Amino acid sequence: MTMDPGYGTAVAYGGEADHAEEEMTRDALDALRDRALHEAERIAEALIFASSGPVAESLIAAKLPQGAPVGLVIQRLAESYAHRGVNLVRVGDAWAFRTAADLGFLIRQEETEVKKLSRAGLEVLSTIAYHQPVTRAEIEDVRGFATSKGTLDVLLETGWVRMRGRRRSPGRPVTYGTTAAFLDHFGLEDLRDLPGMDELKGAGLLSGRVPSNFQPPVLPANDDLTEDEDPLTQMDLEELGLLTPMGEAED
Repeated sequence: MTMDPGYGTAVAYGGEADHAEEEMTRDALDALRDRALHEAERIAEALIFASSGPVAESLIAAKLPQGAPVGLVIQRLAESYAHRGVNLVRVGDAWAFRTAADLGFLIRQEETEVKKLSRAGLEVLSTIAYHQPVTRAEIEDVRGFATSKGTLDVLLETGWVRMRGRRRSPGRPVTYGTTAAFLDHFGLEDLRDLPGMDELKGAGLLSGRVPSNFQPPVLPANDDLTEDEDPLTQMDLEELGLLTPMGEAED
């Protein structure tokens, strides 16, 4: 049986055409995926840029087109800003644009310092940061001094400290913890990035009165309620003066 050379050539040519078509299909799909990712990046960029504070990753994911990989989108966006005057940084489970660390000195002189915390305020803030969730009585045990309500009120007003919940113990004392604004202000991604105790004392944020054997617990990356905490209810908020009797939050 003699094979027609023309047929053989046609078969070979047909195989190359199929391969070329597959390559074109893959290239087209890759181009579409890249275009979709780029559009998702633009959406994430707009959301973060327009926000006055860090934007939760879950919120970004909810605004992206269905199926868009939020982790990859943010990674690509962060890489594109890595060497620019502003960087995309993680603050807890949220993201924000911040001035590049090496350029901070250019704008620092323009910042207005509203009010300095007292030494007691700094000590209470550091105790809360390193020992949260913590009650007022526990703060006093660590410091060895009574903690005035005024000091806690100032920290609450700064937005760096919040009431987390109520401890499941007699009297159901309120527990305190830090906020995303605290992380943002001090340039921390999560609580595990807090400096060590020696660094804290060296910076004057923790006095020598703290027992030498004091060691804070290992803090989790999130601020979920612990097993011995109950969430604050509307009744709790009214009792604490955080809600009016009509149920509206006070300014």
